[in-house]
Amino acid sequence: MPVATPSKVRAQIDAGNPDPIYLLVGDDEVEKSALAGEFADLVDEGLRAFNVERIHAGEMTTGERLADGVGAIVAAARTLPMMSPRRVVVVSQADALLMPKRESEAAARALDEFEKLLNNPEPLSVLVLVTGALDRRSRLYKLLLKQATVVECGAIADQADAERWVKNRVAAAGGQIDPAATRLIAQRAGTDVQRLRGDVDRLLLYTLGKKSVTADDVRELVGPAALQDDWALTNAIEAGQGGEALRQLALLVDAGAAPEKVLGQLGWLVRSKFPVIAPSRLAAAVDAVFRTDTDLKRSAAESRVLLERLVVELSERKRAQP
Repeated sequence: MPVATPSKVRAQIDAGNPDPIYLLVGDDEVEKSALAGEFADLVDEGLRAFNVERIHAGEMTTGERLADGVGAIVAAARTLPMMSPRRVVVVSQADALLMPKRESEAAARALDEFEKLLNNPEPLSVLVLVTGALDRRSRLYKLLLKQATVVECGAIADQADAERWVKNRVAAAGGQIDPAATRLIAQRAGTDVQRLRGDVDRLLLYTLGKKSVTADDVRELVGPAALQDDWALTNAIEAGQGGEALRQLALLVDAGAAPEKVLGQLGWLVRSKFPVIAPSRLAAAVDAVFRTDTDLKRSAAESRVLLERLVVELSERKRAQP
């Protein structure tokens, strides 16, 4: 079966044309939970009590519990829908089911029954398995790759996905956000999940106690849509422009760039450029990079302060005369 994006799955739900089995994977727990909940839209709201079943697999830790749990899943999936075209069965923490901690005869029989369901799914039911990390070498995982639609949660394909991600993230934190603010965050961060997460986390902290996040809050706190040049920081240092270098560092940090990545760029600059543009400062620059690396690993101070200090040191030198 194909690998699908959350947006494609939502289009299938809206069209009422789902696949029989879905495997929701990825490290974005909020997105997985939100998408799993949306499968209930396949059933009219008044009929969901009869046709939407949620099963928690996290406690299937023994052979007997696994057997009982698989029996409940199979029975739920094989039950015909009542006055509805579809029946939905959502299994959360399904990794406990797919990777049992203890092997036993009861567990083996249960997994055999589950494999039969996967090989011959009920056409009028939709089985949704929500999992964490899985053993990709296991027989069940390989079977799921053939029989299920695998959905990678956390990957954002377009602005509509980004807006939905922002809305779900704020709702999961118990907050509210205006549609205009949602659009503005998505426009500025694009499909960069790391930056979206950083922007939303800062906004939630900034607007703590407010009724809703507004577009004005976004304009106040969130930086520009994108950096003009990924190497603007190193270019400014090479030109000896300390103020511009600090500005570019702030843009990088605010955009969610990892301190290790920034330090890697600065280390490349020292190794590649300083022997030509500032040979008299090379030894000191190398020492400064190594000191900053050590301080970052020891958490000797806030990473932003350490990087700012390094940028200042690297910028305060005169360009060598040709």
